[in-house]
Amino acid sequence: MRIFPFSAVRPEKSAAARVAAVPYDVVTTREAEDIIRENHASFLRVSRPDADHPGIPEIHAHARRRFDEMLEEGIFITDDAPGMYVYRVSSPAGVFTGLCCCLHVDDYESGLILRHEQTRYDKEEDRTRHIDAVNANTGPVVLLYRDDQTISRFISTLHEKVPPVADVAWHDGTRHQVYRISDPGVLRRIEELFQQVPRLYIADGHHRARSAVNVANLRRASGRCTDEALRFMGVLFPHDGVRIHGYSRLVRDLGGCTAPEFRQAVGCSFRVSVHQGVDRTLFQIAPKTPVGSEHVVHMYLDRNWYECRAGPDRSSDLIESLDVSVLQKKVLEPVLGITDPRSDTRLQYLGGARPVADLEAMVDGGEYAVAFSLQPVQVGTVLSIADAGGIMPPKSTWFEPKLLSGLLVHRLG
Repeated sequence: MRIFPFSAVRPEKSAAARVAAVPYDVVTTREAEDIIRENHASFLRVSRPDADHPGIPEIHAHARRRFDEMLEEGIFITDDAPGMYVYRVSSPAGVFTGLCCCLHVDDYESGLILRHEQTRYDKEEDRTRHIDAVNANTGPVVLLYRDDQTISRFISTLHEKVPPVADVAWHDGTRHQVYRISDPGVLRRIEELFQQVPRLYIADGHHRARSAVNVANLRRASGRCTDEALRFMGVLFPHDGVRIHGYSRLVRDLGGCTAPEFRQAVGCSFRVSVHQGVDRTLFQIAPKTPVGSEHVVHMYLDRNWYECRAGPDRSSDLIESLDVSVLQKKVLEPVLGITDPRSDTRLQYLGGARPVADLEAMVDGGEYAVAFSLQPVQVGTVLSIADAGGIMPPKSTWFEPKLLSGLLVHRLG
C-alpha cells in the first residue's frame, strides 16, 4: 500500500471541542439543525450545509464559504509541513488506535483498496458535489488492514512521544485524541511498514471514498488536477481493532397492507413471535435463543417488537446468506416492492450505535411504518466478501469507533 503524509487543516487546540461534530451521515437534517442551533461553531455547518441554511441554492458553495470563514477567523489552522496523525478513541468498549494519512484514488480503482458495500446514488452524488465545492475531504474514510500486530504495536506507541493536538471528551462517553507525527524517520518507517500490506478494506465511508474518486476524475478531465486532489484522507485500523454493529432499516409505508396483513405476509417466510422485554437502551436486540445457522431479524410494528426467524439459507454465496440479503429478498422486495435498496426513497437506514428507543420513536412518531433491527456481521465475513470481490447491500455494517468530523481536514490543493 502507498500511504502519504499531508498538511492537515485542523482546529486550534482550544477550539477542538467546539468544532468537533458527528459524521455528516449519522444524523438527520432536523438533528443537525438542533446541534447547530446550540453550537454555532459545530463543523456540521460545513459538513451538513443543508441543516445550516436549508432550502438555499448552491448549498455546497455555502459550505465552502463557512469553511473559509473558519480559516480566516483562526478557528482552523494549517500544519506547516506534511505529517501523519494518530487518532485514538477511548471508550467503555476499549481503546481504538488508528493512523490518519492519505491514500491514492488509483489504488481504489485498481482494487488495492477494497470495498464491501454498494453506495447509494443520491448520497454519492451529493458528497461528490460537496468535496468538489469545499475543495477538501471534510471527513475521513475508515479502513482496515490485516495485521499480525507488528504494525498496530508500532502505531500504538507513537502518541507517547508527542502531545495531542486535539483532545475532545465526547458526550457519549468517548474521548478522541489526535497526535501529529512529523519526524521524517518515523514517517519513513510507517510507509515501509504499509508497503508490506497487500490491500486495505473500507470499513466506513464508502460514499466518501467513491466521491473522492469522482472528484479526482472530474478534475483530471477538466485539467485542474493536483497531487492532493488524487488523494483522499483515511484512518487505518487493524482488522481486529474495531467492532461491528448491525444497521437498521426503516420503511415509510407497508405497501398498502394493514399492520396485521403485513405481519402475516412476513410470516410466510419467517417464524414471527412477539418479543417482550426488549432493553430499549441497547444498540441491538438479543435473540431469545442462540442464533446458530438461522437468520434472525427483529421487527418493530404497531408498537410491538417481533422476532423473525428463518432457517439457514441454502446458498453457498456469502452475500446471499447475509441476514440483510434474506430480509431484502423475502420481505422488502416481494412484500413492499423495494427492488433497489440503493435508490428507493421509502427505505431509510439508522446506524447501529443508536439505542433501540430511537427506532421506536421514529415509527411511533408516524414518519415510518415499520423498522427492522439486524444482528451484526462478523469482521471476518466482511473481509472474506471483499477478498472475493463481492459487494454487500448498502448499509450492511456499522463500524465502531465512529470518528468525529472537523478534527482533521485534507485540502485538495
